[in-house]
Amino acid sequence: MHSDDDGGKRGYHHGNLREALVFAAIGLIADKGLQGFTFADAARAAGVSPAAPYRHFRDRDALLAEVARYGFELFADRLEAAWNKGRPNPLAAFEMVGQAYLDFAREERPLFAAMFQYGLPDEPALRAAGDRAFGVLLEASTALAQRLPSARRPPVHMMSYHIWAFSHGIADLFAGPVSRRTPISADELLESGLMVYLRGLGIIPADE
Repeated sequence: MHSDDDGGKRGYHHGNLREALVFAAIGLIADKGLQGFTFADAARAAGVSPAAPYRHFRDRDALLAEVARYGFELFADRLEAAWNKGRPNPLAAFEMVGQAYLDFAREERPLFAAMFQYGLPDEPALRAAGDRAFGVLLEASTALAQRLPSARRPPVHMMSYHIWAFSHGIADLFAGPVSRRTPISADELLESGLMVYLRGLGIIPADE
């Protein structure tokens, strides 16, 4: 699957009903918000009968879980490309991961909303996609922690969650009206905040 220039709206054709419904849902989220449409609306947007979606999804939440899964797969692709196996060095690559996080949140708002929607079914494919995205942060955290002596290294899972929470909070905060009232950009806030965090851990020397 891939995004289209029309905001995700696609029609059903050539038997790709599952894909058509996913992109119909993405378009509806963009137009009406996450809670602004029904399962029948998704069927109508995909150009099929109200009963047709049940061939692939048991209900609207299952459809949204598939939208979220697709979002996490794309998200993981972006983070992996930004990390680039820690090249040219782990710190520079880590900064690129942070930028990729914010860019994804800005450019893929419907997907971002679905990915972090509370109460979606705990589908194995959705969990695996989320774990893959988290795995990039875990790899980056591990590489950065190795700059410290082993006795001083923080727990890398905890560090990964700290970084995820901080990045997500900024992305979510700046998606709303606050972005028009702050003298600092989301990018600047993320960069400066992560540098403070890494200095606090001792990963970046205080004089750098």
